[in-house]
Amino acid sequence: MPVEIERKFLVCSDAWREGAHGQRFSQGYLCISENATVRVRHAGARAFITVKGSTEGMSRAEFEYEIPVADADALLRDHCLKPLIEKTRYDVPFAGKTWTVDVFEAGNEGLVVAEIELSHDTEKVALPPWIGEEVTDDPRYRNSALVSEPMTGNGA
Repeated sequence: MPVEIERKFLVCSDAWREGAHGQRFSQGYLCISENATVRVRHAGARAFITVKGSTEGMSRAEFEYEIPVADADALLRDHCLKPLIEKTRYDVPFAGKTWTVDVFEAGNEGLVVAEIELSHDTEKVALPPWIGEEVTDDPRYRNSALVSEPMTGNGA
């Protein structure tokens, strides 16, 4: 079973931006429950449907499948909970790892969150100087929570 293990942090400065390349994301949720979320994402020229299991610590089951962009757009428009999550995602290398930095827009304007995927839940990673407070265990920072309870800004 595919498992996602990640840590999530607020970003405390713009120092990560040098040399970073971003891609626009629009994503919505067909289902949000304690046991699972079902997400539709249009990312650049590709689209995906993803089923995520419940979170246990930093881990959860994740099943992701590419779908036609037209199908994703129809699901986002007609069937996903509103508002959609709009963001630009950047891949930022640091100390041999690639961090993901999401710069949120629309209702979550100003929120900037960094994530790092881990090989196992005890993996140690060097934290970049632009990393702020860890919010891995704070459910308010899950994208699925930002649909119903938007957050704005975090000082970055």
